Amino acid sequence: MLVQLLIFGPIKTMKFSTTLLFALSFFTSLAQNDTLIINSNTTTSITAATSITDDTRLNNEVYKINNKIDIPLTIATTAYTLYGFSKIYGRDQTPESVILALNKENVNSFDRKVTGYRDLKAKDASDKLFYGSMPLPLIFLLDKEMRKDGFKLGLLYLQAVSSFGSLYATSAQIADRFRPYTYNPNENLGKRKGGGGRNSFFAGHPGMVATVTFFSAKIYSDYHPNMKGKWILYTVAGAAAVTTGLLRVKAGEHFYSDIRVGIPVGVATGILVPHFHRNKNRNQKLTVLPTYKSHQPGIYASLKL
Repeated sequence: MLVQLLIFGPIKTMKFSTTLLFALSFFTSLAQNDTLIINSNTTTSITAATSITDDTRLNNEVYKINNKIDIPLTIATTAYTLYGFSKIYGRDQTPESVILALNKENVNSFDRKVTGYRDLKAKDASDKLFYGSMPLPLIFLLDKEMRKDGFKLGLLYLQAVSSFGSLYATSAQIADRFRPYTYNPNENLGKRKGGGGRNSFFAGHPGMVATVTFFSAKIYSDYHPNMKGKWILYTVAGAAAVTTGLLRVKAGEHFYSDIRVGIPVGVATGILVPHFHRNKNRNQKLTVLPTYKSHQPGIYASLKL
């Protein structure tokens, strides 16, 4: 419940108004609705309204967007992601002599056995989880309060996935690590030579699934701070990311070490982007602001219960 008071009157009445602020919680306990209206004499009037100032509306927002920063930043990260993907998936083929010279004994012992994995059904399943997770934030449209912030949440979502995409594209270009299947003599030589075969580190599919699912869990939790069982949202998010990672390993697309880096990066991106946009004033219980109207000084106060 949000109770808001707007007090106007001569300067001497402001001392009395201070006492009223301390009595605010008592008055609200008597109120039956979200709006409390109290009429006094002609010297001082107290009126509660659902929306009196822009400050109140802003303080009730879950997230704050700075259009001058967030829109250009999102455009830049999206553009760089598209550029980066064109570079890492448009690489020249690896010379056959290089592929044939690959030796699994040169792979660290933790990852070595993955060089023999190649399950295409697992690859297909991981692709389904990857593409299936992308529209997950559409569930926000089912919630009235979240639906009203559709543009804002859409911008944050694009910023989160493009931020992860930028990190992945940069890492893949720098690491230039061969995927496990390039070591596998049973795989088609043409596939092993493909430029995409050097995009192993870090794992993109499970990392992106982690970004989307943890982003969704974080957003929903922030809009429903009192909901019970939030751990279920994060457990499902983690299970989706880990499952995708294990499928990519089984498919011979990534090493275990790729997964161990990709998923944490995705989790961090999905959680931190909305976290950095949290409205820090939202949990403020009592707000007191000076105001002036009709040549009379006043005090505005709101109390969240």
